[in-house]
Amino acid sequence: MSQAKVLLCTDMDRTIIPNGFQPEPADARKQFSDFCERDEVKLAYVTGRHVSLVKRAIKNYALPVPDFAITDVGTKIYQIGKGSWQQMADWEAEIDKDWNGKTHAQLKHILRSIKELRLQESSKQNTHKLSYYLPLYLDKDTIIARVEAFLKDANVAASILWSVDEPKNIGLLDVLPEHATKLHAIEFLQRKLAYQLDEVIFAGDSGNDLPVLTSQIPSVLVDNASAEIKQTAVELSKHNGHAEALFLAKSHRDNEGNYAAGVLQGVAHFAPHFVMQTNKEASS
Repeated sequence: MSQAKVLLCTDMDRTIIPNGFQPEPADARKQFSDFCERDEVKLAYVTGRHVSLVKRAIKNYALPVPDFAITDVGTKIYQIGKGSWQQMADWEAEIDKDWNGKTHAQLKHILRSIKELRLQESSKQNTHKLSYYLPLYLDKDTIIARVEAFLKDANVAASILWSVDEPKNIGLLDVLPEHATKLHAIEFLQRKLAYQLDEVIFAGDSGNDLPVLTSQIPSVLVDNASAEIKQTAVELSKHNGHAEALFLAKSHRDNEGNYAAGVLQGVAHFAPHFVMQTNKEASS
């Protein structure tokens, strides 16, 4: 690239927000914020959080305000400018087709007989996101298969995402339109902004990040991710033929692979030319 630029797409909780069990490196978020202030960096948060919780996290954890926010596990995209958060209506129109005219309430009714599922709070639901809690002691694969069968019978094209809320020790199951994943949302944003594949970097830590982590998009798995997620990500990325697109951040000392520090470690891996330019300009 003649002019270095990066679309940095990152998960929030336990990726740049240090709310996991592992310690955060000193000055990690400050260094991350400094990097994101560069004109050549476009920052997009990619998160399961509702937009109000994204704004709260930015304030509470002193995070940089992004240029874009992909929220609710990919079902909403916001463009941010001059304090205004505008939903992208063309994205919602695109994913709406998958549910074949069914509403959130109708899908909830379709799945009502699966008693193991417990509906999450209303703040964690939206037009295209039906979210449940599922206890970890249950056989999640069998239950997910039942969910998929019910939805298929209803002619609904859906993505079923599974992840774990580690601090609360509970499983999270999201029913989304088939194309409303974090991966599809990032690809939509990449096309809209006319970024090349090697100008996009994703960072994540959990199960609902796996579709991106194991895709062709250059991706960083922070070191504080669980051993299970690391193993699964490595195996799936190899199976999908994208092993070279996955970088596992490492902590050789001072936990420098955790959280925002791990994200920057991944940026240095995938875009060393950009990092060298940053360092050169900082010293001049």
